[in-house]
Amino acid sequence: MFQNVRTAARFPKPRLLVLVPMALAAFVLPAGGLAAAPASGSVGQPAATGAVSVIWKNCTSVHTRYAHGVGRLNARDHTRSGTGGVTTFKRSTRLYNAAMRYNSGLDGDKDGVACEKR
Repeated sequence: MFQNVRTAARFPKPRLLVLVPMALAAFVLPAGGLAAAPASGSVGQPAATGAVSVIWKNCTSVHTRYAHGVGRLNARDHTRSGTGGVTTFKRSTRLYNAAMRYNSGLDGDKDGVACEKR
């Protein structure tokens, strides 16, 4: 029930050993090991992150992938006349939030629909 202080000092707590397959180790660590790792902390990050940000650069690039824009799941397009808003946009809160994180100017009227287009 009680541990002896001397016994605890001789037998430290067990440590967890994780074995990683070589295919994963090559992805996580650069070829030269930790010495070749960049100081920025980008080890293990996929190289395609720049491709995602190009989609949200401006509304023209958004329209190449989503023809009528991207909006929250329950968003409604606001128009000056109050009727006839766009309803054919891609409904995805996850995509809308990603667009707003990268470029908040895509939703100029703040109605929950980015780059709406008839």
